[in-house]
Amino acid sequence: MPEGLPSVAVVGVHGHGATHVRRVTELAERGVATLAALVDPRPVDGDVPWFPDLDALLAQAPPDVVIISTPIHTHLPLASAALRAGCDVLLEKPTTASLAEHAELLAVVEETGRLCQVGFQTFGSGAVDEVARIVATGELGEITGVGAVGTWVRTAAYFARARWAGRRTLDGVEVVDGVVTNPLAHAVATALLLAGARTAQDVTDVRVDLYRAHPIEADDTSAVVVETRSGLRISAGLTLCAPVRSPARVTVRGALGTATLFYETDEIAVSSPRGTRRIRCGRVDLLTQLLAARADRSVPLRCSAADTGAFLRVLEAVRTGPDPTPVPSSLVEWVGEGDEAHPVIADIEDWCARVAEEGATFTELGAPFAT
Repeated sequence: MPEGLPSVAVVGVHGHGATHVRRVTELAERGVATLAALVDPRPVDGDVPWFPDLDALLAQAPPDVVIISTPIHTHLPLASAALRAGCDVLLEKPTTASLAEHAELLAVVEETGRLCQVGFQTFGSGAVDEVARIVATGELGEITGVGAVGTWVRTAAYFARARWAGRRTLDGVEVVDGVVTNPLAHAVATALLLAGARTAQDVTDVRVDLYRAHPIEADDTSAVVVETRSGLRISAGLTLCAPVRSPARVTVRGALGTATLFYETDEIAVSSPRGTRRIRCGRVDLLTQLLAARADRSVPLRCSAADTGAFLRVLEAVRTGPDPTPVPSSLVEWVGEGDEAHPVIADIEDWCARVAEEGATFTELGAPFAT
């Protein structure tokens, strides 16, 4: 292992974890970090040391940084173990499976003095900074609300990929998987960020409207309405049951205009008295940014665990809310076969857009599947 370079281990190397492995490998090739270990219950072939669990790694050789890309309900124990072993952590979103667990994690971060960055990649987006700058100039006028729309497609194979996928609980443990907390969590978190809501204290109320068309426990179609301490309302219409996948977007609405962030591509569409324009920005990789903050403690994390408190208020509302209501079969068309089969809810794209624009839930708007 090269002398002086930070060592990084990845916990959970299949699925999205494979992306982290590739990223660390790229940094190693650039001489920025070293890939010290891979941790997964299933053996991993190759030259990188493999450990079956995090405890085995920490007992032998704690790395400088641990990346945790594992099921939601394992985040708190794994992150706590790594922090207490003296490691800094990049923790995949959502941060924890409950608001109480989030408070526990913040206590461990405080106790250890280590860094814990959460993998909401949009927090590293230059487009977020640019929207904030546009708002600060007054170009949009007084901000009246923030709305998010995510109309995606998920097939039967998506929910068959792991035992915890699409579950609210598993073996008596809360999992809280669903459209709000996992696939389109970035839409909610980014909307909160653009509204200036980061901590749990920044949120005063959350209403959720949870539905499902897939044969799962969790929600695949949901409306979220959040009230913030600053008086702004944030609303999100989200589904995994659209006819086609559309770019997820978050719109900041002002009295004079709008700025819409397409967060998957870091693009902004602005409409104001100045006219219309499109802006493309870059983003900071959150692992690279964590390594920079390790090297210089005056550098703040782009997405610290504390910065996800507002999102955890939303997750808590989903966790404690009623089980999702099945969408009537008369309003659902199944497309495709076998693993590629997926449900399409009638007019769901329009209803999600209305949630974001009007700041109300499906039920409040009178959506046919919600009455």
